[in-house]
Amino acid sequence: MLLLEYLFLWFLFYSFAGWVYESILVSVSERRLVNRGFLNGPVCPIYGCGAVLAIVLLHDLHNPFAVFLISSIGACMLEYVTSWGMEKLFRARWWDYSHRRFNIQGRICLLGAVVFGLLGVLITDVIQPEVNHVTQMIPLPAVHWMCMIFMALIVADTIITVLGIIDLVDNLAKFSETVQAYAEKAGDSLQWGKDVFRDKFRDKVQDKVQDWSDSSQEILANMQATAASILNKQQRRMINAFPRLRFTDSIKYSRIIETLHEMLRHK
Repeated sequence: MLLLEYLFLWFLFYSFAGWVYESILVSVSERRLVNRGFLNGPVCPIYGCGAVLAIVLLHDLHNPFAVFLISSIGACMLEYVTSWGMEKLFRARWWDYSHRRFNIQGRICLLGAVVFGLLGVLITDVIQPEVNHVTQMIPLPAVHWMCMIFMALIVADTIITVLGIIDLVDNLAKFSETVQAYAEKAGDSLQWGKDVFRDKFRDKVQDKVQDWSDSSQEILANMQATAASILNKQQRRMINAFPRLRFTDSIKYSRIIETLHEMLRHK
Protein backbone atom coordinates (compact mmCIF):
# COMPACT_ATOMS: atom_id res chain seq x y z
CA MET A 1 0.00 0.00 0.00
CA LEU A 2 2.82 2.39 0.87
CA LEU A 3 4.51 1.68 -2.44
CA LEU A 4 1.32 2.59 -4.30
CA GLU A 5 1.14 5.83 -2.36
CA TYR A 6 4.73 6.67 -3.26
CA LEU A 7 3.99 5.87 -6.89
CA PHE A 8 1.02 8.21 -6.77
CA LEU A 9 3.12 11.02 -5.30
CA TRP A 10 5.74 10.47 -8.00
CA PHE A 11 2.96 10.52 -10.58
CA LEU A 12 1.85 13.91 -9.25
CA PHE A 13 5.39 15.30 -9.27
CA TYR A 14 6.13 14.29 -12.85
CA SER A 15 2.66 15.35 -13.99
CA PHE A 16 3.39 18.80 -12.58
CA ALA A 17 6.84 18.85 -14.19
CA GLY A 18 5.24 17.88 -17.51
CA TRP A 19 2.69 20.69 -17.13
CA VAL A 20 5.50 23.20 -16.55
CA TYR A 21 7.37 21.88 -19.61
CA GLU A 22 4.30 21.96 -21.86
CA SER A 23 3.13 25.37 -20.61
CA ILE A 24 6.53 26.92 -21.29
CA LEU A 25 6.68 25.47 -24.81
CA VAL A 26 3.17 26.60 -25.75
CA SER A 27 3.53 29.98 -24.02
CA VAL A 28 6.70 30.71 -25.99
CA SER A 29 5.05 29.58 -29.23
CA GLU A 30 1.89 31.61 -28.58
CA ARG A 31 3.77 34.57 -27.06
CA ARG A 32 1.41 34.64 -24.10
CA LEU A 33 0.88 32.71 -20.88
CA VAL A 34 -0.98 29.46 -21.49
CA ASN A 35 -2.31 27.02 -18.90
CA ARG A 36 -1.48 23.91 -20.86
CA GLY A 37 -3.10 20.62 -20.02
CA PHE A 38 -6.40 18.81 -20.27
CA LEU A 39 -7.21 19.28 -16.58
CA ASN A 40 -7.63 22.62 -14.85
CA GLY A 41 -4.98 21.92 -12.25
CA PRO A 42 -1.24 22.23 -12.97
CA VAL A 43 -0.79 18.62 -14.09
CA CYS A 44 -0.33 16.72 -17.36
CA PRO A 45 -1.17 13.13 -16.36
CA ILE A 46 0.37 11.60 -19.49
CA TYR A 47 3.80 12.73 -18.25
CA GLY A 48 3.16 11.30 -14.81
CA CYS A 49 2.05 7.98 -16.26
CA GLY A 50 5.07 7.78 -18.55
CA ALA A 51 7.52 8.65 -15.80
CA VAL A 52 6.07 6.16 -13.30
CA LEU A 53 6.07 3.40 -15.92
CA ALA A 54 9.73 4.15 -16.67
CA ILE A 55 10.60 4.07 -12.96
CA VAL A 56 8.81 0.75 -12.40
CA LEU A 57 10.03 -1.01 -15.53
CA LEU A 58 13.54 0.39 -15.94
CA HIS A 59 14.85 0.83 -12.40
CA ASP A 60 17.15 -2.20 -12.74
CA LEU A 61 18.34 -1.27 -16.23
CA HIS A 62 21.62 0.67 -16.19
CA ASN A 63 22.46 0.84 -19.88
CA PRO A 64 21.71 4.46 -20.97
CA PHE A 65 21.21 3.51 -24.61
CA ALA A 66 18.74 0.77 -23.71
CA VAL A 67 16.88 3.14 -21.37
CA PHE A 68 16.78 5.77 -24.12
CA LEU A 69 15.45 3.32 -26.71
CA ILE A 70 12.82 1.78 -24.45
CA SER A 71 11.73 5.19 -23.15
CA SER A 72 11.38 6.55 -26.68
CA ILE A 73 9.29 3.62 -27.89
CA GLY A 74 7.24 3.37 -24.71
CA ALA A 75 6.47 7.10 -24.57
CA CYS A 76 5.43 7.12 -28.23
CA MET A 77 3.12 4.17 -27.65
CA LEU A 78 1.58 5.92 -24.64
CA GLU A 79 1.14 9.18 -26.55
CA TYR A 80 -0.35 7.42 -29.57
CA VAL A 81 -2.85 5.45 -27.47
CA THR A 82 -3.78 8.57 -25.48
CA SER A 83 -4.33 10.58 -28.67
CA TRP A 84 -6.44 7.78 -30.17
CA GLY A 85 -8.47 7.33 -26.98
CA MET A 86 -9.21 11.03 -26.53
CA GLU A 87 -10.16 11.29 -30.19
CA LYS A 88 -12.65 8.45 -29.87
CA LEU A 89 -14.05 9.85 -26.62
CA PHE A 90 -14.39 13.51 -27.62
CA ARG A 91 -14.34 13.26 -31.45
CA ALA A 92 -11.45 15.71 -31.46
CA ARG A 93 -7.71 15.72 -32.11
CA TRP A 94 -6.09 17.61 -29.24
CA TRP A 95 -2.57 17.79 -30.65
CA ASP A 96 -1.21 17.23 -34.13
CA TYR A 97 2.38 16.72 -35.31
CA SER A 98 1.51 16.62 -39.00
CA HIS A 99 3.58 19.77 -39.50
CA ARG A 100 6.69 17.96 -38.24
CA ARG A 101 8.77 15.55 -40.27
CA PHE A 102 8.73 11.82 -39.54
CA ASN A 103 5.34 11.69 -37.84
CA ILE A 104 2.80 8.87 -37.66
CA GLN A 105 -0.75 10.06 -38.38
CA GLY A 106 0.15 13.31 -36.65
CA ARG A 107 -0.13 11.59 -33.26
CA ILE A 108 3.59 11.09 -32.59
CA CYS A 109 6.79 12.32 -34.21
CA LEU A 110 10.50 11.58 -34.23
CA LEU A 111 11.45 14.76 -32.35
CA GLY A 112 9.09 13.84 -29.52
CA ALA A 113 10.54 10.33 -29.38
CA VAL A 114 14.06 11.71 -29.00
CA VAL A 115 12.97 14.16 -26.28
CA PHE A 116 11.12 11.47 -24.35
CA GLY A 117 14.07 9.09 -24.69
CA LEU A 118 16.41 11.67 -23.20
CA LEU A 119 13.92 12.43 -20.44
CA GLY A 120 13.73 8.71 -19.65
CA VAL A 121 17.49 8.56 -19.12
CA LEU A 122 17.43 11.77 -17.08
CA ILE A 123 14.59 10.59 -14.87
CA THR A 124 15.85 7.09 -14.12
CA ASP A 125 19.53 8.01 -13.63
CA VAL A 126 19.43 11.52 -12.17
CA ILE A 127 16.05 12.83 -11.03
CA GLN A 128 14.26 9.82 -9.53
CA PRO A 129 16.97 8.92 -6.96
CA GLU A 130 16.60 12.44 -5.53
CA VAL A 131 12.82 12.35 -5.70
CA ASN A 132 12.78 9.00 -3.94
CA HIS A 133 15.08 10.38 -1.24
CA VAL A 134 12.76 13.33 -0.62
CA THR A 135 9.59 11.22 -0.48
CA GLN A 136 11.22 8.85 2.02
CA MET A 137 11.68 11.85 4.33
CA ILE A 138 7.95 12.66 4.40
CA PRO A 139 6.23 11.37 7.58
CA LEU A 140 3.92 8.48 6.83
CA PRO A 141 0.75 10.19 8.18
CA ALA A 142 1.49 13.10 5.84
CA VAL A 143 1.92 10.69 2.93
CA HIS A 144 -1.49 9.14 3.62
CA TRP A 145 -3.22 12.53 3.89
CA MET A 146 -1.49 13.92 0.80
CA CYS A 147 -2.55 10.94 -1.27
CA MET A 148 -6.18 11.15 -0.15
CA ILE A 149 -6.43 14.89 -0.70
CA PHE A 150 -4.69 14.94 -4.08
CA MET A 151 -6.62 11.91 -5.28
CA ALA A 152 -9.89 13.65 -4.43
CA LEU A 153 -8.72 16.80 -6.24
CA ILE A 154 -7.68 14.87 -9.35
CA VAL A 155 -11.00 13.00 -9.50
CA ALA A 156 -12.99 16.22 -8.97
CA ASP A 157 -10.92 18.05 -11.59
CA THR A 158 -11.48 15.25 -14.10
CA ILE A 159 -15.24 15.29 -13.54
CA ILE A 160 -15.43 19.09 -13.82
CA THR A 161 -13.31 19.09 -16.98
CA VAL A 162 -15.32 16.40 -18.76
CA LEU A 163 -18.67 17.95 -17.80
CA GLY A 164 -17.38 21.33 -18.93
CA ILE A 165 -16.45 20.28 -22.46
CA ILE A 166 -19.00 17.56 -23.13
CA ASP A 167 -21.36 20.00 -24.91
CA LEU A 168 -18.62 21.90 -26.77
CA VAL A 169 -19.93 20.86 -30.21
CA ASP A 170 -23.46 22.00 -29.36
CA ASN A 171 -22.17 25.34 -28.12
CA LEU A 172 -20.07 25.79 -31.26
CA ALA A 173 -23.22 25.26 -33.32
CA LYS A 174 -25.04 27.91 -31.27
CA PHE A 175 -22.08 30.25 -31.63
CA SER A 176 -21.99 29.75 -35.40
CA GLU A 177 -25.73 30.33 -35.82
CA THR A 178 -25.75 33.45 -33.64
CA VAL A 179 -22.79 35.12 -35.32
CA GLN A 180 -23.97 34.13 -38.81
CA ALA A 181 -27.36 35.68 -38.15
CA TYR A 182 -25.72 38.85 -36.90
CA ALA A 183 -23.40 38.99 -39.92
CA GLU A 184 -26.30 38.66 -42.35
CA LYS A 185 -28.24 41.34 -40.49
CA ALA A 186 -25.21 43.63 -40.71
CA GLY A 187 -24.95 43.00 -44.43
CA ASP A 188 -21.74 40.96 -44.36
CA SER A 189 -21.28 37.33 -45.35
CA LEU A 190 -19.31 35.26 -42.87
CA GLN A 191 -17.31 32.36 -44.30
CA TRP A 192 -15.75 30.21 -41.62
CA GLY A 193 -12.19 29.26 -42.26
CA LYS A 194 -11.34 32.06 -44.66
CA ASP A 195 -7.86 33.33 -43.90
CA VAL A 196 -8.89 36.88 -44.73
CA PHE A 197 -11.46 36.79 -41.95
CA ARG A 198 -9.05 35.41 -39.34
CA ASP A 199 -6.51 38.02 -40.43
CA LYS A 200 -8.88 40.69 -39.21
CA PHE A 201 -8.03 39.67 -35.64
CA ARG A 202 -4.34 40.09 -36.38
CA ASP A 203 -5.08 43.47 -37.96
CA LYS A 204 -6.94 44.46 -34.84
CA VAL A 205 -3.84 43.91 -32.77
CA GLN A 206 -1.88 46.03 -35.26
CA ASP A 207 -4.43 48.89 -35.06
CA LYS A 208 -5.66 48.44 -38.62
CA VAL A 209 -9.35 48.54 -37.72
CA GLN A 210 -9.83 51.66 -39.84
CA ASP A 211 -9.54 49.38 -42.89
CA TRP A 212 -12.68 47.45 -41.97
CA SER A 213 -16.27 48.28 -42.69
CA ASP A 214 -18.43 49.34 -39.75
CA SER A 215 -20.41 46.11 -40.07
CA SER A 216 -17.21 44.05 -39.92
CA GLN A 217 -16.16 45.78 -36.72
CA GLU A 218 -19.60 45.13 -35.26
CA ILE A 219 -19.32 41.44 -36.17
CA LEU A 220 -15.94 41.11 -34.48
CA ALA A 221 -17.16 42.82 -31.32
CA ASN A 222 -20.28 40.68 -31.33
CA MET A 223 -18.22 37.49 -31.79
CA GLN A 224 -16.25 38.21 -28.64
CA ALA A 225 -19.40 38.89 -26.63
CA THR A 226 -21.12 35.83 -28.09
CA ALA A 227 -18.17 33.55 -27.31
CA ALA A 228 -18.13 34.75 -23.71
CA SER A 229 -21.86 34.15 -23.31
CA ILE A 230 -22.18 30.77 -25.08
CA LEU A 231 -18.87 29.03 -24.38
CA ASN A 232 -18.23 28.28 -20.72
CA LYS A 233 -14.92 29.03 -19.03
CA GLN A 234 -13.74 25.44 -19.40
CA GLN A 235 -14.37 25.43 -23.15
CA ARG A 236 -12.64 28.77 -23.68
CA ARG A 237 -9.62 27.50 -21.73
CA MET A 238 -9.42 24.37 -23.88
CA ILE A 239 -9.48 26.39 -27.08
CA ASN A 240 -6.74 28.58 -25.61
CA ALA A 241 -4.60 25.70 -24.36
CA PHE A 242 -4.70 23.54 -27.50
CA PRO A 243 -3.90 25.65 -30.60
CA ARG A 244 -4.17 22.58 -32.85
CA LEU A 245 -7.48 21.31 -31.46
CA ARG A 246 -9.54 20.00 -34.38
CA PHE A 247 -12.75 17.98 -34.69
CA THR A 248 -12.42 14.75 -36.63
CA ASP A 249 -15.98 14.70 -37.99
CA SER A 250 -16.57 18.38 -38.75
CA ILE A 251 -14.39 20.63 -40.87
CA LYS A 252 -16.72 23.54 -40.16
CA TYR A 253 -16.34 23.29 -36.38
CA SER A 254 -12.59 22.89 -36.75
CA ARG A 255 -12.54 26.16 -38.70
CA ILE A 256 -14.63 27.83 -36.02
CA ILE A 257 -12.13 26.62 -33.42
CA GLU A 258 -9.31 28.19 -35.45
CA THR A 259 -11.13 31.52 -35.55
CA LEU A 260 -12.02 31.37 -31.86
CA HIS A 261 -8.41 30.62 -31.01
CA GLU A 262 -7.27 33.73 -32.87
CA MET A 263 -9.95 35.78 -31.17
CA LEU A 264 -9.17 34.54 -27.66
CA ARG A 265 -5.45 34.79 -28.31
CA HIS A 266 -5.66 38.49 -29.17
CA LYS A 267 -8.41 39.44 -26.79
